[in-house]
Order: sequence, then C-alpha cells, then structure tokens
Amino acid sequence: MEKLKVAGIEYKIQIKELVDNDPATYGSCVYHDAHIELRKGLSKERAEQTLIHELLHATIFEAGYRIEDYEEMVERVSVILHQVIKENDLPRLLRQVSSEAERK
Repeated sequence: MEKLKVAGIEYKIQIKELVDNDPATYGSCVYHDAHIELRKGLSKERAEQTLIHELLHATIFEAGYRIEDYEEMVERVSVILHQVIKENDLPRLLRQVSSEAERK
C-alpha cells in the first residue's frame, strides 16, 4: 500500500472498487482515518489527476482550513497542478535546483 506524508501525517492510498458507494466518484480523502481512496479501473491520467485532487484536500485540511465549499477551487487547481508536475519532471527539477543552490 502506497503512502503520502502531508504535514507529518501519513495518508495511506487505497484502491477500491467503489468509493463512497457512488459509481460516479473517482476518489475521496478521509481525514479522520488519514487515507485517500481511488476508484479501481481509472485510466492512468484520471488516476493521477484524482490523486492530486485528493492530495489537495488533505493539504488544505492539514493546514487547518475548514472551508465549507471549496470543491470548485480544488478541482481547478488540481488539474493545473497535475499538468505542472507531469510536464516539468518536478523531482528532477527539485534535485537540480537544490544542488545548484548548495553550490552558491
């Protein structure tokens, strides 16, 4: 089982046949149990986007925000963030930037 740390809290990632008993739901972030559910059978792109989307929910929650209706913002930001991560090889870029910063 894969895991992500968000503000020091370990979120387990679970792949499930059905999320929230709703066939139209791709994913869910369960705060009280610190896990993210993704629906089995999603395309690679959809699974990645959904993981980023649910990760944003976890990030906002762990940052202490308790906003009533922010789903639209999470949806918009998660799609863009997925594209930025995917098209810019962020792990490589982070290594390169930190390595260059250490030398200066």
